[in-house]
Amino acid sequence: MSLKDNVDYVKEELNSEEKFLESFVKVERFYNKNKIIIITVIVVLIALVIGFYISKSVNASNKLEANIALNKVLQNPKDSAALETLKQKDEKLYEIAQYLNAKDEGKTVQVDIKFLKEITEYEKALKEKNIEKLNEVSMQNDFLLKEFAIFNKALIQTQNGKYEDAKATLKLIPADSKVNDLVNVLKHYLATK
Repeated sequence: MSLKDNVDYVKEELNSEEKFLESFVKVERFYNKNKIIIITVIVVLIALVIGFYISKSVNASNKLEANIALNKVLQNPKDSAALETLKQKDEKLYEIAQYLNAKDEGKTVQVDIKFLKEITEYEKALKEKNIEKLNEVSMQNDFLLKEFAIFNKALIQTQNGKYEDAKATLKLIPADSKVNDLVNVLKHYLATK
């Protein structure tokens, strides 16, 4: 290496060290200007992480306590302490317990859980043999027992002697339905009417 190359190399090294020190000084100035904001952001992030884990732990604890309370209620429907715990920890499980208890006693109870509410309305309409209510329930797009409700509507129409209405109602059930076997039996019966 020549002397000129050595001098250029040393200059380059000094330039890179100078740039490093310059960037370090810039970072230090930025930190000193915004120290409070940076510390606040770090504290808030730590608090959020701690809060998230505490919330997760409390939710898991509530879920476990609610499941234990539900098991107690299923074993003894009159256990008021378990019912109260269930009501405090998980409102939906409480409504399910109320629904199951009422069903065991042959009563109906008002529930806000979508599918249980629909099933309750369906059972009530079927019990009353009310075609309008069955029609209302079966026309809901996301009703769990939609096709079975339509079949029951056709069955009630058949029992009432409205054979043409029953045939039209059965056409509402798709061919790939799980109740199609029942539909075929009723169609064979209606063929003679």
